[in-house]
Amino acid sequence: MPHNIKFPKSDNVDIMLFSEGTYPYIKGGVSSWLLQLMKGLPQFTFGVCFIGAQDTIDGKKMKISYEFPPNLKHLEVHYLFDNEDTPPPKKIEGNETGFEAIRELYSSFKSDKVQMPKMLQDISFYTKDVTFEDFLFSKKAWQFIDETYSKNCPDVPFVDYFWTLRNIHKPIWILADIVEKLPKAKIFHSPSTGYAGFLGALSSYQTNRPFLLTEHGIYTRERKIDMFSADWIEFKKPSLLQQPEEYNYIKRMWVNFFDKIGIFCYDRSNYTLSLFSGAQKIQISYGANENKTRVIPNGVDVEGLGETMKERLETPRPIITLIGRVVPIKDIKTFIRAIKIASMTIPNIEGWIVGPVEEDQEYFDECQQMAISLGLKHRKQKFQNNKSEMSLEDIVAHRDKIKFFGHSNIKDILPKSAIQTLSSISEGMPLVILEGFAAGVPCVATDVGSCRDLIEGGIDEEDKAIGFAGAIAGIANPDELASQYIKFLNFENGLWKRAHEAGLKRVRKYYSQASFLQQYEDLYNEAKDLTWDELAEIVFPYYMPKPPPYPRVMLKRFTITKFLTNLPQRGL
Repeated sequence: MPHNIKFPKSDNVDIMLFSEGTYPYIKGGVSSWLLQLMKGLPQFTFGVCFIGAQDTIDGKKMKISYEFPPNLKHLEVHYLFDNEDTPPPKKIEGNETGFEAIRELYSSFKSDKVQMPKMLQDISFYTKDVTFEDFLFSKKAWQFIDETYSKNCPDVPFVDYFWTLRNIHKPIWILADIVEKLPKAKIFHSPSTGYAGFLGALSSYQTNRPFLLTEHGIYTRERKIDMFSADWIEFKKPSLLQQPEEYNYIKRMWVNFFDKIGIFCYDRSNYTLSLFSGAQKIQISYGANENKTRVIPNGVDVEGLGETMKERLETPRPIITLIGRVVPIKDIKTFIRAIKIASMTIPNIEGWIVGPVEEDQEYFDECQQMAISLGLKHRKQKFQNNKSEMSLEDIVAHRDKIKFFGHSNIKDILPKSAIQTLSSISEGMPLVILEGFAAGVPCVATDVGSCRDLIEGGIDEEDKAIGFAGAIAGIANPDELASQYIKFLNFENGLWKRAHEAGLKRVRKYYSQASFLQQYEDLYNEAKDLTWDELAEIVFPYYMPKPPPYPRVMLKRFTITKFLTNLPQRGL
């Protein structure tokens, strides 16, 4: 972290936000959403607890990417896999009772049970029953690891299993220590499950303060994508020895861990919020209580972005813009292929990629090399801190058909764009699509997250009646993307103009920043003076910790469950 920036510190805040690998270091996406929330609700004081893996990306120290708003009163930063804080080894026997609880925790990660062990709710488990040093160095810990290895995966190299088990469990002790030292807060709010959500849930258990969970993407599902595509988890049996349904045991350990952490977060949240109805359904299927779920769509600065249309040409140049991080989950390579295909029909087409390029340097290099190999780029661009060495004007004027802009002001980019696109393999509710609509730019996107709802209308029948504000394409299908680009860039058919008008109408009616902020202001005001239990009775007045053994009838408000104890008499 940079030593020349002084972090704000406070003993108490109204809202404590938990940021996993996002604000204040990584721009865009969830970081922008957190900043929008803080700046848009100046009547509340905020704290941010950032957690990351390490303090470097590709060997470079991370740097602050945002100015702090005045109502950000507290910021602290922690790293889960930084070995500097690991205590020196020493000989410890270990607590037998505590390690029985560890066995229960481990078993819960493997089982199909919905609930996690109660011990996870109490910080004293981590500070007294099994301390961090017990877990790392004790004889009981070694016996536990040896026992579970021999029982579950003796074909996996022991060293791989040993470090996987350590790395899965180690962050729990670090997070428990963070919770113990956090400032007082009226409300805990996390924008994801995972480690950030675990922090929020554990903080709520410790203090009995309300906990709000807003999922942007479905964290558990995205981690599964990461795990099953990861090449750093590489052990597999020889193919001749595998059963047809078998897959990497080490990957499955990580997936089970994040599954159970997600359930832990869902169980404790007073509200389980999502950005669109499709995500809400996925949350419920992953274990969220339907009675506590609610949809609050993202909102954008409709008026400010609308002003950029004054700079738009009457007939835009054939520029397709992808606003997003240059990382595999955004599938930038499919976009590059689509531009190559479309260039066969529209020779002067350009593909602009606007967003951080240094989060995955290897992938960025591969994308640049692909563009060069396809004849869409003459040489690699150079960046420093996600800023191009070329000026915006020089990049725009360059003859390349694929151009990387790094961090840029979208108000400079969108007026020059004919179409905005997303080629992602996973999304939540992309703010960039709404920002494009507000600036009059139609969108062609893959069928992930809420992209279809945003483009075709998904809130109600009036929304659908507005019409299509672009088009949907299949995942990893450059031919389909290119076909849609060509169709919309034929400005004489009227398709672009209709999509332009539909996008403007939809974003103005359903996705204003004012509506988004009002809904969160109402939630904060409702929760700030209540305990977790008091808010739980308001959100779900018939809440019971165990399902009762009698029939249920669904009521309309929040689809609350009412339990019937006076059953009709039945004849013998």
